[in-house]
Amino acid sequence: MNAIATNLPREELLAMYERMLLIRLVEEQLARDCAAGKLPGPVHLYVGEEAIAVGVCRHLDDRDWITSTHRGHGHFLAKGGDPARMLAEIYGRASGICGGFGGSMHVADFSKGIIGANGVVGGGIALAAGAALAAQLDGDGRVAVAFFGDGAANQGVLAEALNVAALWKLPLVLVCENNGFSEFSPTATVTSGRIVERARPFGVPGIEVDGNDVLAVWQAAHVAVRRARAGEGPTLIEALTYRTRGHVEYEVTFLSEPYRDEAEVEAWKHKDPIPRLASYLFEHELAHPEELHAIEERVAQIVAEAVRFAENAPEPDPAGARGHMFANPR
Repeated sequence: MNAIATNLPREELLAMYERMLLIRLVEEQLARDCAAGKLPGPVHLYVGEEAIAVGVCRHLDDRDWITSTHRGHGHFLAKGGDPARMLAEIYGRASGICGGFGGSMHVADFSKGIIGANGVVGGGIALAAGAALAAQLDGDGRVAVAFFGDGAANQGVLAEALNVAALWKLPLVLVCENNGFSEFSPTATVTSGRIVERARPFGVPGIEVDGNDVLAVWQAAHVAVRRARAGEGPTLIEALTYRTRGHVEYEVTFLSEPYRDEAEVEAWKHKDPIPRLASYLFEHELAHPEELHAIEERVAQIVAEAVRFAENAPEPDPAGARGHMFANPR
């Protein structure tokens, strides 16, 4: 665990531990639901990457904007989204955050500054740039953060966003979650060079960070968000991480052979960000095992209540579908 943030208040460290654990337990619940055939569609889980969303979003409030990806549950929860309404959305229920019409890849809550997850690779980058421009015009110190994967870093929209954000000094933070795979292709086979260096030609600072160390992510985001709020322009953060679940939970039904070594997956599990933070807390005598156990019980209860809410929520009325498709339905 990186020691650069040892001066963080104990309460802040415990809050980050609790939020990472909330994401993990929700995702594990969804993995079980998927295996049991309870979900109406596929889910792309964030297991192993929780430190990135939490380390970044601890610097944001409801006024700030984030855009997400197809792997967006972690960002939604890290930004303060309601786990019960998110699960209801994934279950396709009317009480879901988008009325049950968006599903797993489109969770959004504008009241929390969550512009939305996005099934289009790199689709949130331009949205965040637009939100950053709006924040700049408002002049109220808000920032916009775009989370995207290493595959999305190869989309032209990243260069476009870097260009315009650098020219206009937009309050934009670009966070690349490099988990080593673009779907089923190892990143090294489809991505040339280091992603963090793509900021350099535009004169934008680039920060590479251990994405499984929540304190290191917190520190990198602290620098980037402070620059953005001060009117100093964008920053690109590349967080190196790994997803210990598959690209999508249904992948075993259509893959003819494994695309990664199980020994590699197991090795990365030893770098799990949640036990890493727990070890840091114990090492520095900032928490006792009983205290973390109490947090775990509290979070498990929150997840259980969210599941009950979602399972008991009504189905949406199909007749309302057109109302979500057109501005002025007739």
